Amino acid sequence: MSRPDYSLSLLPNFPIAKQQAHTLSTHNKIRTDNYYWMRDDDRQDEQVLAHLHAENAYCDEQLAAMKPLQNTLFEELKARIVKDDNSVPVKDGKYWYHSEVRGDDEYSRHYRSTSIKADNKELLLDVNVLAKGFEFFELGEVALSPCEQLMAYSEDTEGRRIYNVRFKSLTTGEMLPDVLENTEGQVVWANDNKTVFYVKKDLKTLLGYQVFRHELGSEQSQDVMVYEEQDSSFFMGLGKSRDESLIIIDLASTETNDTWVLDANKPTGEFKALMPRENGHEFDVDKLGDTFYIVTNWQAKNFRLMTATNETIANKTQWFEHTAHRENVLLEGVELFNDFLVLSEREQGQARFVVVNRQGIRMALEFADPCYYAAIAMNPEPDTRTARIYYSSLTTPGSLYDVDLATGEKTLLKQQKVLGSFNADDYQSERLMITARDGVKVPVSVVYRKDSFKKDGTNPLFQYGYGAYGYTIDPSFSSSSLSLLDRGFVYVIAHVRGSEMLGRQWYEQGKKEHKQNSFSDFIDVTKALVEQRYCDDNKVFASGGSAGGLLMGAVVNQAPELYCGVGCHVPFLDVLTTMLDESIPLTTNEYDEWGNPNDPQFYNVIEAYSPYDNISAQNYPNILVTTGLHDSQVQYWEPMKWVAKMRELKTDSNILVFKTDMDAGHGGASGRFKSLEEKALEMAFFIALLN
Repeated sequence: MSRPDYSLSLLPNFPIAKQQAHTLSTHNKIRTDNYYWMRDDDRQDEQVLAHLHAENAYCDEQLAAMKPLQNTLFEELKARIVKDDNSVPVKDGKYWYHSEVRGDDEYSRHYRSTSIKADNKELLLDVNVLAKGFEFFELGEVALSPCEQLMAYSEDTEGRRIYNVRFKSLTTGEMLPDVLENTEGQVVWANDNKTVFYVKKDLKTLLGYQVFRHELGSEQSQDVMVYEEQDSSFFMGLGKSRDESLIIIDLASTETNDTWVLDANKPTGEFKALMPRENGHEFDVDKLGDTFYIVTNWQAKNFRLMTATNETIANKTQWFEHTAHRENVLLEGVELFNDFLVLSEREQGQARFVVVNRQGIRMALEFADPCYYAAIAMNPEPDTRTARIYYSSLTTPGSLYDVDLATGEKTLLKQQKVLGSFNADDYQSERLMITARDGVKVPVSVVYRKDSFKKDGTNPLFQYGYGAYGYTIDPSFSSSSLSLLDRGFVYVIAHVRGSEMLGRQWYEQGKKEHKQNSFSDFIDVTKALVEQRYCDDNKVFASGGSAGGLLMGAVVNQAPELYCGVGCHVPFLDVLTTMLDESIPLTTNEYDEWGNPNDPQFYNVIEAYSPYDNISAQNYPNILVTTGLHDSQVQYWEPMKWVAKMRELKTDSNILVFKTDMDAGHGGASGRFKSLEEKALEMAFFIALLN
């Protein structure tokens, strides 16, 4: 049988955007942006929409030859997913809570029962019903009242992460008339079972900046604002302490935290600052009984754990050190139980847990894979001697364990089932340390299929990266990646600077004036993998989204010759213009990440790498760009402008396609199957380029 021909060749009828010069002047420097006109905050400009539709039509035409391959991949991805699946019930109060999906349903149904066997389950929410009629739907937070007879849930129907909150009586099954609009999606109940607190968004900046108190049965217009944050560099969130005695307002900028609290039994009281706000002080605080537990960077770059009481919490000098700072260990968090603490730590890039009992005896929980992802799962109740822990690796499907906190013994509750012929023994993972140009060693996670990999420079390679905000992309299992591995690809995650893979300093060396390190690391990893013969130098592909899309944009400007194809998704590409415009959502929150270009020093730093500003007349790889029209994190016009300028200046005949989901936001399509179409599109693009 002959091999299907999915090969792609450039179609010449790509959309050509009009050029309309717009002058931008900062620090006596002049930039001319010919595509500034593409910005439409209302997303109703007919000229803009027409160009996006033209790009979508061209993308479909250009990639038509690979459509059968894309369909095959989509069916592969879908076929690996168990259609009928249940989550493991988790106990919270009097009930056990779990979710189920059935057949071709895109969304879950949420239930509760009075036993772990779920033999008398009660339907709380059918998300399929809620999502009916919407092109996009995301269920936000579900919050039960302390009496467990009232439920609040939030929903986003546009993809802009603006949530409306609704309420349901679990006694009668009826919806309550209360609706809270334009919220962050979090709802916290006071202990009186009738008062809730929520964060309201600024619809222009999309920042949550006000906390309101709502009493059931009243109109939202009557709600009382109980806190307003004046500093627009802070994100705002709501929560409740572990012992449910406090309602907590969490405020976080990139480099500073602040916390305000209210007695949950006195909802009409005033929120008060837990401690003075201090620039550069990052911390996370929780409370159990009479003790506050503070994970803090005070005199501890990689954080340490301190404890305090009501009387000492406001004064750091009176805190007691529970777990000291260590130069080579990052303390990421703590989970509180009545008789134990579970510390989440990271050393040499690898996550681990340390259980500490009341006597201070410490016990590390061990895992076998060379590189893996592990996290504390849902543990609603502190009065237990077991903890739920989630575990996964590049070769191990997601696994949920109950861990005996006294002995460390792990009991497997459930492992993700992968339908088809998957056998974990067919795959091999590695952890490499690759030396970057400045001598720093960069962690790299690698996985491949044993019977198709030869370290002889013949395999295709897919390299992924992110590298921002201190967010670490841990090596975890992805059933969708099997479609590449089974076709001979080597799959790589480059843990470039900008994450916290190697501790806090790893993050600091990949932000602001050091941002170039993220790009150099990614490029140097690619070069090293080619030199070490993990792949064919003509078959290297790269992908990243959001800040990872920025990574892709910078990499293709600086080293385009290394890559055959690149996927660039919801990408942050027009960094300089965006960071100079405080009217764009989230800009002011980002100053401590990228630097404030109103300062000439950071203007020059950003100008040197900003992907949009550094497009030049050179050859570029084949590139697939995707975005969502309603993206609230990275506005649609950034990739739109970038593609237009790329078409104007690039000197090659490689493929450049741009696809906009006209219904989605930053997270892409909603639903468990619909979202697979985007993955199938990129994989088909890369595989077709090998023909």
